Amino acid sequence: MSEPRSKAQHRRRRSRTALAVGVPLALTAAGTFAYGTDLGVLGSTALQASAATPAWAADTADGFASVNSLGQNGTYGGRGGQVVTVKTQAELEKYATATQPYVIVVAGTIAMNPVGKEIKVQSDKTIVGQGTAGHIVGGGFFLGQGVHNVIIRNLTIRDAYQGIWNDKDHDFDAIQMDGAHHVWIDHNDLRHMADGLIDVRKDSTNVTVSWNKLSDNNKTFGIGWTENVKTDITIHHNWIRETEQRNPSTDNAAHAHLYNNFLEDAQGTAIKSAYGNYSRGGTRMVLENSLFQGVNNPVIKDSGASIVQRGNSFSGTSGRNESGGSAFDPKTYYPYSLDKATDLPSILKAGAGPRASIGTTAASTKAAAATTLTVAKDGSGQYKTVQAAVNAVPANNPSRVVIAVKPGTYRELVKVPSNKPHVTIQGTGGSRKDTTIVYNNASGTPKPGGGTYGTSGSATVAVEADDFQARNLTISNDFDEKANQGFKDHQAVALRTAADKVFLDGIIVSGDQDTLLLDTASKDRLGRVYVSNSYVIGNVDFIFGRATAVVDKSVITLKKRWDGTSSGYITAPSTAANRKGILIANSTVNGDVSAGTFYLGRPWHAGGDASLDPQTTVRNTSLSNAIKSAPWTDMSGFSWKDDRFAEYKNYGAGAGGASSNRPHLSDAQAANQEVADWLAGWTPSAS
Repeated sequence: MSEPRSKAQHRRRRSRTALAVGVPLALTAAGTFAYGTDLGVLGSTALQASAATPAWAADTADGFASVNSLGQNGTYGGRGGQVVTVKTQAELEKYATATQPYVIVVAGTIAMNPVGKEIKVQSDKTIVGQGTAGHIVGGGFFLGQGVHNVIIRNLTIRDAYQGIWNDKDHDFDAIQMDGAHHVWIDHNDLRHMADGLIDVRKDSTNVTVSWNKLSDNNKTFGIGWTENVKTDITIHHNWIRETEQRNPSTDNAAHAHLYNNFLEDAQGTAIKSAYGNYSRGGTRMVLENSLFQGVNNPVIKDSGASIVQRGNSFSGTSGRNESGGSAFDPKTYYPYSLDKATDLPSILKAGAGPRASIGTTAASTKAAAATTLTVAKDGSGQYKTVQAAVNAVPANNPSRVVIAVKPGTYRELVKVPSNKPHVTIQGTGGSRKDTTIVYNNASGTPKPGGGTYGTSGSATVAVEADDFQARNLTISNDFDEKANQGFKDHQAVALRTAADKVFLDGIIVSGDQDTLLLDTASKDRLGRVYVSNSYVIGNVDFIFGRATAVVDKSVITLKKRWDGTSSGYITAPSTAANRKGILIANSTVNGDVSAGTFYLGRPWHAGGDASLDPQTTVRNTSLSNAIKSAPWTDMSGFSWKDDRFAEYKNYGAGAGGASSNRPHLSDAQAANQEVADWLAGWTPSAS
């Protein structure tokens, strides 16, 4: 051990609560991921984002659209691209068919000419209605082969109907995709079209359809229609009413997860349901906590298809209601939480379809202006420092406050106190490198009033408030160890979290020793932290603390010591007994260091507390050759073998087989150490 710590060195001031969170367990490819090698914006090359970028433009999909596959790490649409507002068909086509990423706000009713026209949307687009005003009339959208990373939200798409109920001549859909992937269709009102409302065809995959109203149509929602069993699709929280068939019809889908949908066939209307959810061909379907009200043949399947039903409710239904075969566990791919089926009418009547609060700019509503604070060093924002904006957040604020920070380097200390929850700090640049918050305190740095800062007090950014989010920026501690060899303690924290439901999305956290402190208010307090699509950089115990924390779909970069040598430890958990500790999943560990010089972790019994039960699990992660063949080690007299350290299905040059010095989880054990288990009912979402 190149730098053993004394118990005194490990004694850290208690902070607020912080635990961990997580998302899909799909394997990620080693190397660059979808967010590139330059630590830039996720996805393809993006335009400089407007300073007026609304907070919802950072929203990302859940379900199968969030899973890393086909070279696309989740679905975030045009995030990072220019925000444009359109009011005509020509303007909508111009930006939707462009090769660059765009966030396209539809600010009125656009009547398609000719009727039935489907605009050919290209990759990396968000198309969203402004409040409830965005209507597409007499046409829709088409996503062709290879088109990916598209979000369609908050729109009403309607009225391409040509007077023939089961129309065989007019293929006029609201949204059709042929061979697309990573598509999120959310909070739309789709109705009265000549053919289908949504068609997911020709091996389109990684699709999530959520919180939509689908109504007044013959064919609602068709999926599949190839011989290949390929499509992965999530369908949840949709209100499907007064539709006859394909609600949906799912043909040859590899994984179809349907949950919390409300299918309603009301009495006294001319439209009668032929069937509800249909599993065809080789489809494997999981159908959970959905409500079927008055629907004929609510659940049917072909002989070769599978349906696993759980928690569904049926009221006034008749005919076939089938299940059978084996399916899959959706939690293997992503986390989710279920509402009770019987609660769905009230939930979806209030929440499905377009919302007035999305697609409006800060200038267009007083409420939005009151909850978005801008920071710019040059004085062009409301505040010149990040801390000044935090100070302006009212105590015990009941709803989200977004602190939008313009590009620049902000050399300051930032603290979000416990009485200011629901804060988002978000860089507005085109890259997470464009906006940096940095300082250089270390544990041994003298304080102005005497004494030293201590490890937790050295943090550049300290978060003690629940429901905090950080996005698209860099948080750094650039303490110079070489120049300060006279200091006793060199621990220098970039970011300390001490709160529950902390979501760190698309950021860089950079330092040397003790970069990222994930703590809780006390040993008996739960705190969850979810780190996604991010970079964490350091060398000694640089992901550490008491929180229940997930580092998911991220890059952990190993860094040489101040003297040019290679040695270090990635994690130092100080988990309380009966809590979950640190989970690293679906990520990459690499860096310009020597082979066989880094441990995955060691147990930190803070203050010599023998009652702690530190835990680190590293799974489904690419390990470079820097990782030692015996990747765990003791710390301050405590043996790692007495605590909880394990791997599962890692790969790469630094991976190794199971042994007494390298424990691996069994499949049964791994089933209880997934991201959703760490989340404990919390589903992180950008806001």
